[in-house]
Amino acid sequence: METETATRWLNDAEQCAWRTHLDVSRLLMHQLEKDLQPFGLTNNDYEILVNLSESDDQRMRMSDLAAATLQSKSRLSHQITRMESAGLVRRENCESDRRGLYAVLTDDGATTMRKVAPHHVASVRKHFMDLLTPEALANLQAALNPVADHLRGRRGKV
Repeated sequence: METETATRWLNDAEQCAWRTHLDVSRLLMHQLEKDLQPFGLTNNDYEILVNLSESDDQRMRMSDLAAATLQSKSRLSHQITRMESAGLVRRENCESDRRGLYAVLTDDGATTMRKVAPHHVASVRKHFMDLLTPEALANLQAALNPVADHLRGRRGKV
């Protein structure tokens, strides 16, 4: 006989906090995406460009980039193909592992990052940072750190 445990439903305060989080997350990501559109980029494009621009030699193994951006290898491959067509990245074979591939930031990709990054930061400030006091920002970070740590510990263990 199976043991049934009672569902721990969210109380009113928890439900309100959860729904506010979902609402803010969706609205903020939608706005950031909208603000990247004039540059022909999506949030995913920008995240990939950031990861490549901040990595050694502006390159990452495709498998590492997929993990860093929380995308499946297949989805990332399609994304990189699209970005290659736009001249932002290129693929290179891995010398030490013939099956491995690198995604590499092109000169055009680096130029795009330098052009877009100030606009993106201004958007993040306008729609998020500047709406919070330093104390609220510190409290938010403190509140979210345990959630982020928990989820990072579970990554890949589904």
